[in-house]
Amino acid sequence: MTDPQVLAFDTGGTILDWHSGISTALAECGRRRGIEHDWPRLTNEYRRRALRRMINTVDPPFNIDDVHRELLDELLVEAGITAFTGEDRAAIAARWHQLDAWPDFVPALERLKVRYVCVSFTILSLALVIAVSRRNAIQWDAVIACEMLRVYKTRPEAYRRAAQLLQTPTGDILMVACHNFDLDAARSEGYLTAFVRRPDEWGAAGPPDPTPNPACDIIVDGFAALADRLGA
Repeated sequence: MTDPQVLAFDTGGTILDWHSGISTALAECGRRRGIEHDWPRLTNEYRRRALRRMINTVDPPFNIDDVHRELLDELLVEAGITAFTGEDRAAIAARWHQLDAWPDFVPALERLKVRYVCVSFTILSLALVIAVSRRNAIQWDAVIACEMLRVYKTRPEAYRRAAQLLQTPTGDILMVACHNFDLDAARSEGYLTAFVRRPDEWGAAGPPDPTPNPACDIIVDGFAALADRLGA
């Protein structure tokens, strides 16, 4: 593998522990309203539907924050949960902007930034990435949100436009993610790829695609190992 110039990080599950944050928010509301439910399962379905709604879209009249709010209502109706107030629902949707990063990420990022340009390249909204980055003291060199490109991963145009903005050939960009679908699409556009395992991303259920594609240039168990592999 040639040494990359830029590291482009998927951010949703690769950097952020969405499962713990959202399942906790749902459970808190449930306790307040006296409702018991399988909150981890509902959280995973919430994420699954949000990904389906956003991935591969072109110039949509919504972003993922809109989708999160709409899907929450949809899922609660399906679950027969009517006791959550509008305030409860707003608080749950807002929790997406208050997620914690995986604890191994920020220390590794500080190492990697000494040598590489490090950017967030994400289907999340710009506002969401700003909020969680400030919360977790994540110092990106730049944020490339697909809503700014007007085309969403995994469409090939998203990867091409990101490279154009960075003024960097795709072969000099390392896409870092814990999802094969993102890495496979990036690789098809000439990116280098690194699979970082996040076994707890979906909670106890485990990730839907835990086995990295062997075509990845780098496969590691965590971000410290990624920094080691890249000589940071």
